Amino acid sequence: QVQLVESGGGLVQAGGSLRLSCEAAIGRTLFWLAMGWFRQAPGKEREFVATINWNGGSTYYRDSVKGRFTISRDNAKKTVYLQMNNLTPEDTAVYYCAAGRNLEIATTREEYNDWGQGTQVTVSS
Repeated sequence: QVQLVESGGGLVQAGGSLRLSCEAAIGRTLFWLAMGWFRQAPGKEREFVATINWNGGSTYYRDSVKGRFTISRDNAKKTVYLQMNNLTPEDTAVYYCAAGRNLEIATTREEYNDWGQGTQVTVSS
């Protein structure tokens, strides 16, 4: 089991930026998994945001964040990041980090084993 701790959420005005971090409490080689970010707004289902494969060589995003969000990872620090730029009120949600079952990118909740506790992102208009 992978323990994940997110940080970096907060309140920001529309057009602003935030960087989320997710640190894994696991051995370094065991961190060689696909990692993902999901989000859940009030009254809505948890939705996929971005994913990155085990070595950072492959990434994938939901359409609404392409060109604004960037996922990256530092395997030496066992940390994955989500840089969010040009935020809009529609990005307001609790953001969750997740560790995948395999090495390569994954876009569905079922492909992830372990989840962090979430960090709140609020974008004001």
